Amino acid sequence: MTGNRYHDPAVETLARSDLDTLIDERIRLTIRYAREHSPFYRRWFERHNIRPEAIREHEDLRDLPIISGATIRRYQPPHEEEFCFKSVPWEAVFTVNETSGTSGIPKSFFLTWEDWERYAEKYARLFISQGFEAGDRVVVCASYGMNVGANTMTLAARDIGMAIVPEGKCTFPVRVMEQYRPTALIGSVFKLLRLARRMEAEGHPPQDAGVKRLVVGGESFAPESRRYLEEVWGCPVYNSYGSTEGTMCGECIRQAGLHVPEDLVHFDLYDPGMNRFVHDGETGRLVYTTLLAPGKRAGTLLINYDTEDTCSVVSRERCGCGRTHMRIASPRREAETIRIGDIALNRVDVEAAVFAPENMAYLNGEYEAFVYGGDEAGETVLRVSMECLDPARVDPAAVEETFLAALLRSVPALSGAYEDGSLQILCSVTPPGGLELHRAPGRPKRIVDRR
Repeated sequence: MTGNRYHDPAVETLARSDLDTLIDERIRLTIRYAREHSPFYRRWFERHNIRPEAIREHEDLRDLPIISGATIRRYQPPHEEEFCFKSVPWEAVFTVNETSGTSGIPKSFFLTWEDWERYAEKYARLFISQGFEAGDRVVVCASYGMNVGANTMTLAARDIGMAIVPEGKCTFPVRVMEQYRPTALIGSVFKLLRLARRMEAEGHPPQDAGVKRLVVGGESFAPESRRYLEEVWGCPVYNSYGSTEGTMCGECIRQAGLHVPEDLVHFDLYDPGMNRFVHDGETGRLVYTTLLAPGKRAGTLLINYDTEDTCSVVSRERCGCGRTHMRIASPRREAETIRIGDIALNRVDVEAAVFAPENMAYLNGEYEAFVYGGDEAGETVLRVSMECLDPARVDPAAVEETFLAALLRSVPALSGAYEDGSLQILCSVTPPGGLELHRAPGRPKRIVDRR
């Protein structure tokens, strides 16, 4: 791919000034739709003395209150008789979808067919930006349940002419790789690594499988784990980000940040205290607003919604691929961030240290981390366990030394606490299958605060 292919070239290459004008127009349409169709936002405007007609451009959103996932839960059964965020009558609802509910009661979302078409548009753009084309055969290792990701990718594939193998999980028989010779796989880092290990064990090296690209979604990952996954499979790995709320965006072949479909979604970034808007390049909480085109409707519409993910704006300049829509860094989940004093430690920071290249000759990438209180007040213990390929070949002390050096490079703020002894970092290696997470049901957490 030369980088000059687009799903919607007129929109994806729109000049910044024209794109900003389009965004402002859609902000006005979205606010009007919310006032006319959303029971929650009608009350929200009144409660906060907001004049919808005064919201004229995207900068005006920064003066409005921010809502959260807890807000959505509070305005749906069992707390309310009705689903107050539902913005269409039941006869217009095509599907009812829920979030995973890992942080409480699942949030309910009501999607019209128009919503599904918009969601598919977002994924079609990112797939084409990653080099997908008609005739590609794609194994999707993502849930086809109440979450929207896998179904949306499948709809996007229809528009491109790609064939989907809807496995849902990455535990499918290796014969699937032999029979259908897929050109791409979609899954998480660890699902794709486990599949590669099974293929190797059955005498089918993943580098020989004919896979041209991998797309990782559903969780953030470290650059180090990307490089290792690319080495194992012998092809590029592209990052994508999406949610039931509709925040789909992803990397192009340049791997220089995730393109945001700015004509369909609007992102603002606020500081962690949610007190101020942060400038490009600063890290902040990602706040999302649905954008509607003229005459379009949404089953569930969101304005100034806190995704509880953090990221930064990489650039608003034209990308090397020719696209003009802004790019963001890979979002990190606030739920996977642990505070050690006033220092934020995210799962991705730990992962970056686990996947330090010097260690990956001995480790398989699987790990888990627990944070405990120390013996003395103010002390913290970070205990990290990593799986090794062959216990007989591993020097645990060397693995620990490499891990520590990489972690302190990744999070330099930890160095002071580590040096003065208020933070202890303990590492251990275990044979395959020895981690607690393998015995946990559902999607296990890899970093857990046990203080």
